[in-house]
Amino acid sequence: MTGTQARRGRPRDASRDRALLAATLAVLTESGYGGLTTAAVASRAGVSTATLYRRWPSKEVMVVDAAAAYAKELTTQPDTGTLEGDLRALLRDKAASLTGIEGGVLRTLIGEAAYSPSLAEALTNAFMVPVRERMAEITQRAVDRGEIPPVEHADLLGDLLIGPMMSKFFLTPLPPSQVDAATAEATADRMLPFLLRAFGHQGHGGEREVAARTVSSLPRTRWESPGPTAAPQGGAPRESRSADASNE
Repeated sequence: MTGTQARRGRPRDASRDRALLAATLAVLTESGYGGLTTAAVASRAGVSTATLYRRWPSKEVMVVDAAAAYAKELTTQPDTGTLEGDLRALLRDKAASLTGIEGGVLRTLIGEAAYSPSLAEALTNAFMVPVRERMAEITQRAVDRGEIPPVEHADLLGDLLIGPMMSKFFLTPLPPSQVDAATAEATADRMLPFLLRAFGHQGHGGEREVAARTVSSLPRTRWESPGPTAAPQGGAPRESRSADASNE
């Protein structure tokens, strides 16, 4: 019997897979993770539950695949030629995957993962591990180009990207689904200078200007010196109290 003859069954239909994942996402959006069942997904898609189980061994895997299918995929990107270009692309990809409809679903799943170890593992493999691996590749390319010195534990740099992004988009009153693409991209670009510094990258003028604008836009805290006291109109600046005391 030849290899062709030994192969049984029909190959999986990619379009059917996408339709099933779309049905999963629709039920998840309507009912939440706790209310999602394979029977409800099968009914929405017009298939049997056996069809689902032939593709996904568990509810957790099916749900994560559905979210991943609609998120911006973090596949290996072409080498842009610079660390700054590589990080910008990764930041923008991550910002896109954490906002919009898929971002809202992902935030819901992360909340549910606290009660489901299997879901937590599936989310880690689908969303966290790819970012860490891609960051390690970006770091090694930058080292090979001589842009930065060798980095120990480069995989941890991925967490420096994931943490601020999730804080910015998930730990706020505004739902991720209401963050538009332009805002997500602008947020990614604002984070770039700080991530470059974590790499020990010597920033160019453009990068320093972005960082300066970002810092200057932050509100001043009461611990920061307000600088010299403004003078009344037409008068000389007032001396500080410490200067007056020294002359007494």
